[in-house]
Amino acid sequence: MYILVTSIVLAVCGFLTSPILIGIFPSIIAFCLSIYCVVQKKTINRFRTLFVSLTGIIVPIIMYLNCYGFSLPYDKGMNLPVLTQIIYDNYSNMGLDMSFLIKNDEEPDVISEPEIADDEDIVSVESTPENSGDMYYVNNLGKKEETEADTEDSLDYRYYPETVFEKFKDLEKEYDTKPESKYVAASDDDMPSYGGLPLGTMLIAQYFREDDHNCNPVLILQNKTGDLNRYECIFTARDEEGNEISVSERTSEVVPDGAKFVMEGRFNKSELNGKLPSMYEFTVSKYTPYEKDMTDQVTVQTMVSGNSVIVAADNTSDIKVKVDAYILFFDGEELVDCIWLIPNNVDDVCISPGSLASIKGDAYYKFDRIETYYTAYEAIESDE
Repeated sequence: MYILVTSIVLAVCGFLTSPILIGIFPSIIAFCLSIYCVVQKKTINRFRTLFVSLTGIIVPIIMYLNCYGFSLPYDKGMNLPVLTQIIYDNYSNMGLDMSFLIKNDEEPDVISEPEIADDEDIVSVESTPENSGDMYYVNNLGKKEETEADTEDSLDYRYYPETVFEKFKDLEKEYDTKPESKYVAASDDDMPSYGGLPLGTMLIAQYFREDDHNCNPVLILQNKTGDLNRYECIFTARDEEGNEISVSERTSEVVPDGAKFVMEGRFNKSELNGKLPSMYEFTVSKYTPYEKDMTDQVTVQTMVSGNSVIVAADNTSDIKVKVDAYILFFDGEELVDCIWLIPNNVDDVCISPGSLASIKGDAYYKFDRIETYYTAYEAIESDE
């Protein structure tokens, strides 16, 4: 009788505490005692106790699988213990606000920066070594980012002399126009993700697009650190079990303070067995740049021609420069293509002093608008 009463009490306690995981321990004990009681005497009450205790074991297991799948626990960039991470993920996915689980002594320092304090996706802060400084993390669990970049082109704030537009019109004759494409791109901007950014580096917009051969996470970032920075980003694609299946790295050489720039990952579908990843993560670090910023002496203009875009860059300085331009193609609110273009007029993809260079890029899918982001910096001569 005492064993039966004990098993009933433990089964009820385990069932009630199973949503916070610790219920698995009394449930396991109650399950063992219930089996003993059922063997001694088969009654409906003893079977009920058995099933209640079994439920208290199954619930925490389902929560773990929902968080980590069949893999061992791994760091999700939130600085949370394993049990807390499981609870956070499960109930956040159910739409509950679980931000109270995140405790960090450095959080007041983040709130002191207005732009970061307004970001609802901040989940933690940690110190990182070397030049990368402090980091904050953003978590996008399958929701589309609201973005000011939808209505703001990175070229809008630049000043262009009349001579630039006159030179650009002369370039139009060098390129043939292409017919408009009627192909509609597959897109999945709601791809779940999380990632770390240096403090002062803002996430303006976030997209995910695919084609027949690749799939691409695309971040639009803004440097608000007050310094000139070089940025590096590592994108990692993971499967439903959290296993790493592909890695992509990207560098933005010279980004002035206040400038917006693009980080694009590229996952080859052959490495993904032809499927999209279940989620991806990104880690952005900032460093002191090697080259001199030349954005104040280079002007850039873009023109849509059929299903192509022409990018022209005018180097008004007395040194060679390099321009890295990203053209984002949109069909409505969907990102359908992202092309990295380097205008050049010499063999080493540079722009000679005082010259105008151009390049054309083709989009495969139909689009109704573009956004252009670029950096311009000194082209360092090689020793060879």
